[in-house]
Amino acid sequence: MEHPAPAPEPMLLDEQPPTAVACEKKQQDGEAPYAEGNDAMTGHIISTTIGGKNGEPKQTISYMAERVVGTGSFGIVFQAKCLETGETVAIKKVLQDRRYKNRELQLMRSMIHSNVVSLKHCFFSTTSRDELFLNLVMEYVPETLYRVLKHYSNAKQGMPLIYVKLYTYQLFRGLAYIHTVPGVCHRDVKPQNVLVDPLTHQVKICDFGSAKVLVAGEPNISYICSRYYRAPELIFGATEYTTSIDIWSAGCVLAELLLGQVSSFVSFTYIAIS
Repeated sequence: MEHPAPAPEPMLLDEQPPTAVACEKKQQDGEAPYAEGNDAMTGHIISTTIGGKNGEPKQTISYMAERVVGTGSFGIVFQAKCLETGETVAIKKVLQDRRYKNRELQLMRSMIHSNVVSLKHCFFSTTSRDELFLNLVMEYVPETLYRVLKHYSNAKQGMPLIYVKLYTYQLFRGLAYIHTVPGVCHRDVKPQNVLVDPLTHQVKICDFGSAKVLVAGEPNISYICSRYYRAPELIFGATEYTTSIDIWSAGCVLAELLLGQVSSFVSFTYIAIS
């Protein structure tokens, strides 16, 4: 079951999305340039320029949108193919709201790990209504843990225990990395945000739209994380919490994998606590 995303936290004045002038400067610096084309419709081509930093030559790269693979209050995620290399990527297109923070780009740039989805590059695009979008170009992983679990559930089969162990180990390994190296709390761990490669069974944590570096003594919103994966302290309105809320969420995911039913254990737990 999908649940509405919580409201973002207020934006700091020094974290405003870039204006047209700022974007133009970023393009000159080789960072987050503008793109020609802004549609995720099948067959639409989006072109942008990468490189240009530290003496590197600039390079034009084009993507052909193939299909939408995810939608939400944040925007859309679509599958695309690089016309120059033939590589398939996922592009997350996020509307830039000047009232709110967007930490996702900064956080993803700080993370490099085999169990965390990798950011290739990013670019800005606009619409005819002068809306500004940030486009995050990421590696494409075809499945989610949610869909894998649904496959076994629909077939009335339990997930093989070896897969439960393999997926859970990688999930906690990825969380251990983001909690310690960049010091990031994901704040929305759930099967939909755990990508799975069906050929290699490699797991990657994705969607850092709710993530934040937690600072001791600094209050945070408690209405965060999808409802059935929300830690008890969040349910009771705590505003000072730690990365342990991700561990609770991951434990709920593990329970679902063991029980073979999506949201069965976690919905009961949520109702009992509430």
